[in-house]
Amino acid sequence: MDRLIYTAMTGASHILQQQASVSQNLANVNTPGFRATIDTFRAVPLQGEGLPTRTFVVDSTSGTDFRPGVMQMTGRALDVAVDGKGWIAVEDASGKEAYTRNGSLQILPSGILQTRDGLNVVGDSGPITIPPDTEVTIAKDGTISTVPSTSQKNSVIVVGRIKLTNPPEAQMVRGEDSLFRTRDGNAADADANVNVASGSLEGSNVNMVESMVNMISLARQFDTQMKLLQTADNNAKAASSVLTING
Repeated sequence: MDRLIYTAMTGASHILQQQASVSQNLANVNTPGFRATIDTFRAVPLQGEGLPTRTFVVDSTSGTDFRPGVMQMTGRALDVAVDGKGWIAVEDASGKEAYTRNGSLQILPSGILQTRDGLNVVGDSGPITIPPDTEVTIAKDGTISTVPSTSQKNSVIVVGRIKLTNPPEAQMVRGEDSLFRTRDGNAADADANVNVASGSLEGSNVNMVESMVNMISLARQFDTQMKLLQTADNNAKAASSVLTING
């Protein structure tokens, strides 16, 4: 009887975790550059005398779907999309380097270049500062140039270059803040082969229809696991009743 309880109990628990992952994917279906989370189930036998016949269900997170999203033209000078593989380097909340595909940028009143989420964009020598009263252009290699918006528009000034990197996808892990980092925690080297497209954003690679179907399937699986637990409870009560009568 307890074998059924082990499987059903852990199955129901991890189905709830998978529903959380699918919910996060759906919540970010319109987030530029978002990468969908992939989860799978696997069975793990318990260890110990008399226990290998009992099996836990484990939510084995396969990782991240790194397939590119659809490129969307915006015409906005501060929107950049990574063209192909690669990442934009930013500073996370703790000041350490992290990576994103969300190239929707903004300039603070202080001139600091940030993402729309408030993260400083990393340049060749730290954060990038944009002079006031200038028009910004971003080249495909991430070089940021400015021209005065008032006079002398033929005076082009290079103010920095966005750090673009491309570590192996197997070495990238997603944090709770949805930013990616290298597994060893070290900053990745800049890659001159990574290009960006100015005036565009990469859409999320979440398939809304597929995620909705997956959510419905998980809900049905959860109901099945709960029914199995109820069946185990009814069987246990029936067995206890028989033993009481025989006693």
